[in-house]
Amino acid sequence: MTVRVRIEDVARAAGVSMKTVSRVLNNEATVRDDTRSRVQEVAKALNYRPDPSARSLAGRKSYLVALLYDNPSANYLMEILMGVVEACQAHHYGMVVQPLLYDSPDFVETVISLVSFSRFDGLILTPPITDSVELLDRLDELAIPYACISPKNREGRIGVTLEEHDAVSDMVAHLVSLGHTRIAHIKGHTAHGASEWRLAGYRAGLRRTGLRYDPALVIEGEFSFDSGVRAGHVLLDLPEPPTAIFAANDDMAAGVMSVAHGRGLRIPDDISVCGFDNTPMSRQIFPALTTVHQPTQDMGRQATLELLKAIRDPASGEMVRMPYALQLRQSTGSAPRRP
Repeated sequence: MTVRVRIEDVARAAGVSMKTVSRVLNNEATVRDDTRSRVQEVAKALNYRPDPSARSLAGRKSYLVALLYDNPSANYLMEILMGVVEACQAHHYGMVVQPLLYDSPDFVETVISLVSFSRFDGLILTPPITDSVELLDRLDELAIPYACISPKNREGRIGVTLEEHDAVSDMVAHLVSLGHTRIAHIKGHTAHGASEWRLAGYRAGLRRTGLRYDPALVIEGEFSFDSGVRAGHVLLDLPEPPTAIFAANDDMAAGVMSVAHGRGLRIPDDISVCGFDNTPMSRQIFPALTTVHQPTQDMGRQATLELLKAIRDPASGEMVRMPYALQLRQSTGSAPRRP
């Protein structure tokens, strides 16, 4: 029979009090570095695992957080999820993934009931859930900690954000540097703040390079592969089709590339395509996709860390700005010469 290692065993072996072990396990700042290292080494050597039920009873916490989503991009969600799991494991928290219907009439009450029933210590909100003013107001009213990923309104919020406007403007400028003057844009879902920022960045990129905005080159999408396929057909059927297409995420860009391949177009010789997110898929399709690197996994991890700070101290946590970078690959090239 396996005997469970207790916190008392760790304290005895490390030569410290149980309270000190508890502080180390909860990542409190009031522990000396050498003591923290000693306790962590002993806990690892003894294969100590905190008892969630005991921790819950002692601190009136569930030591559970929930990741809430309604996002059609499985690639984006998986990257976020990996970051959340990494942070939760490092801080001995459990995590639940909860799908929701953002446009459901009882969406807000569903979330509040979920929190009440499951006693989550806090929530990680992904777009478009992160932009529900009604939900955020209710969570604030009930003092339920939450962290936002890429919210429209950053004021008074904690979580992570990215300068998406600047990233897209830089991408458009890159396409112009390749000789493209007819550049199309496939927007994301209207409920996402990212859709607005990326459209604004597209327009800013046109302005900074002296190009005119043409509404015929902007097509609605939904951040899904299928919506990229639909938009690709519309754009390539134009009397004067674009020479480059910037899609607001990698899934839609992949949809466009599928349409181009089906029509016998060569990428990037006949049409350049680029996306946003730098998901693993962007490196797996052919040709490899030029995209904006959004550190999605790091964003999930950092948002979770900010949430855990707020759980420990409601006055803690901040909105962290994450870096972006253009990932220039084989799906973009010089603009083709047309008669």
